[in-house]
Amino acid sequence: MRGRRVAGSIDMTRGRGAGGPHGSRESVLVAPGDDLGDSKELEPGHGVIVVDGRLKAVKQGRMMKDGKNVGIQPRRTAYVPRPSDLVIGFVEGMTNNIWFIDIGAPFNAILPLSLGPSKASFGGLRSVLDVGDAILCRIQEVEENHSSVATMKGMGLRKLKTGAVESVDPHLLGRVIGSKGVNLADLKEKTDTRIIVADNARVWIDGDVSGIISARAELGAMMKKAKVSEYGGDV
Repeated sequence: MRGRRVAGSIDMTRGRGAGGPHGSRESVLVAPGDDLGDSKELEPGHGVIVVDGRLKAVKQGRMMKDGKNVGIQPRRTAYVPRPSDLVIGFVEGMTNNIWFIDIGAPFNAILPLSLGPSKASFGGLRSVLDVGDAILCRIQEVEENHSSVATMKGMGLRKLKTGAVESVDPHLLGRVIGSKGVNLADLKEKTDTRIIVADNARVWIDGDVSGIISARAELGAMMKKAKVSEYGGDV
């Protein structure tokens, strides 16, 4: 939320008994440190830990309860790469035979010369992809520490030379696409643009200038509506 305090140091058990949010179906926003209930009666889920017999939030977001399990759906999430994901990345640097690609994850992906878009001589990577270039690629493999290897060997994988790239919150990506792709199809038709929604929550929009501007505005409105629906109030 902008210009509004989401949550302070509060006791989520207030008004519900010492056991915590039993039977609660309401949307409750919590912040790190908030008390969510008694660990003897409830089990910690994602974003929740036990401190001195009490459940404590360690993330900011919406509290979710599934039976005895209490977790938090984060307000902000980071993209976690998986093999075969289609991603939009930006070249951040390079060595003689490797590009470093920002894919919006905790760690940059590496794009080896052998998996690049075209042949380049050793040390001549800049002539193929330079710092700041946007690319459409796939995640080929992911290491245990979540670092990843990307590839541009595949149909449609390429340098993005035109258009604009927008970013959305990863957990709201489904709202852009919609059920069976309805929202995405409507956005393309309404703005007369070409749009690719990547798995790392980046959206490539291409077309004439007026169409791109319109699509960006529509996407922004869609995300604002999704956040209001998700968290309540003005976001």
